[in-house]
Amino acid sequence: MRIGELARRTGVSERSLRYYEQQGLLTPARTPGGQRDYPEQAVDRVIRIQELFAAGLHSRKIAHLLPCMRDADGGPAEIATPRLVAELAAERDRIDRMIAELRNSRDVLEEVIDAASDHAASARR
Repeated sequence: MRIGELARRTGVSERSLRYYEQQGLLTPARTPGGQRDYPEQAVDRVIRIQELFAAGLHSRKIAHLLPCMRDADGGPAEIATPRLVAELAAERDRIDRMIAELRNSRDVLEEVIDAASDHAASARR
């Protein structure tokens, strides 16, 4: 499939797809005319890349992890190593810390909203 079709099917811009290629995250074949030609499994690969970016991983880390992951379900590929498991666990722990920090921030904000609401309600009386 051409880059435009892959962009439409994944919701990812053509510019981003070219960036993925530049970073070694996505490797299309080339037609005799030099146009990119992506296989069907590129859809799953792009979705996986997007999920990893959303998890806060940078492109170098993703490039390192992708060969060890199946595109269709994100599970480990046959070449997955104990090192991959350790790296993924570290990323999970980092995300858990971020979630905890966000929950704390939300709790503080909730307290401020409650106090401000109480103050605003008593000011109207």
